[in-house]
Amino acid sequence: MKFFTYLLVMAGITYLIRMVPLVLVKEKIKNRYILSFLYYIPYAVLSAMTVPGIFYATSSPVSASVGFLAALILAYFGKSLLTVAALSSVAVFIAEAVMKLI
Repeated sequence: MKFFTYLLVMAGITYLIRMVPLVLVKEKIKNRYILSFLYYIPYAVLSAMTVPGIFYATSSPVSASVGFLAALILAYFGKSLLTVAALSSVAVFIAEAVMKLI
């Protein structure tokens, strides 16, 4: 019973977070500062969720840093998401194999 209460409370809070701005803001937002702020929120949230996970997903922060650096370089040069993910994983695999040898 306690689980369903928690579930209902979380669902209610999630619903309120999404609906309150729609109810409070009736007209189209024209302020450039607020629009630019809202534009970058998804990127900031995605980064805040992804970056810590990168450094805790491997057995060593060093191999995680190698994979992260590989991903940054590949993304900078405009490689596809699949290429970035695959080659970053290969970089982590190689880094961990090298670290086991040392």
